[in-house]
Amino acid sequence: MIGQLIGNWVAGRRARIGAAILIAALGACAGEQKSSTSSKANESNEANGSLVSAGTPKSNAAPVTPAPSQTSASASARRTVLFVGTSLTAGLGLEPDSAYPMLIQRKIDSAGLPFEVTNAGVSGETSSGLLDRLDWLLRGKFDVVLLETGANDGLRGLPPSALRANLERALDRIKAARPDARVVLVQMEALPNLGAKYAADFHAVYPTVAKEKGVTLIPFLLAGVAGDRALNQADGVHPNYRGERIVAANVWSGLKPVLVSLTQGQAP
Repeated sequence: MIGQLIGNWVAGRRARIGAAILIAALGACAGEQKSSTSSKANESNEANGSLVSAGTPKSNAAPVTPAPSQTSASASARRTVLFVGTSLTAGLGLEPDSAYPMLIQRKIDSAGLPFEVTNAGVSGETSSGLLDRLDWLLRGKFDVVLLETGANDGLRGLPPSALRANLERALDRIKAARPDARVVLVQMEALPNLGAKYAADFHAVYPTVAKEKGVTLIPFLLAGVAGDRALNQADGVHPNYRGERIVAANVWSGLKPVLVSLTQGQAP
């Protein structure tokens, strides 16, 4: 249902993506141009429908691409894992079935767990942009939601305090709408060229919010990938196919215990 809602939301709209580029320590190369518009203008564009799902690197938004198992006869018996994030989750530059959420689907199937993945990644999204579309996402049914946000906040040098406030608001709204859903927050990091204090404050947001809100925190999404040109696309920003497999392993190490505990009916 959530995939259909997202597809309906984006159908017929023009995606106006103000995708920013990771530079410096994340292996900066020439690639996408960092948006020169203000944060307010970018977030306005995102609120007007800049949804790109399942790694579609086109200017026209496409509906969410379901995992192959979604068409199976047993699909209705499965629970939904909703991946919400930036171009890193959307799988920009990769085939839709190679974005890490879809690689996670294969791991889920191999483990025999009754879950289906929906990829709701949006290129260029900030934590404020996430808030703008959260009501749409909450209209669908999901049992687990994984949040990957903040990379574009760091690129634009937005205050870590604003990131923290946005994460807290997002988590509060998810809890109010889906009190039984498990929430997984992905650690993101800021670029060191913004200064050691900024990087430290940015890093601290995630464990602080996760502890405060009682959600699961998993390590840095791009651990073992960031800064390695052999594992990234030509832009030096987004993982290539090899790098994406490492990203999927990073996420799976933290997500699998959540899915197993949910399957066994254990408390979070």
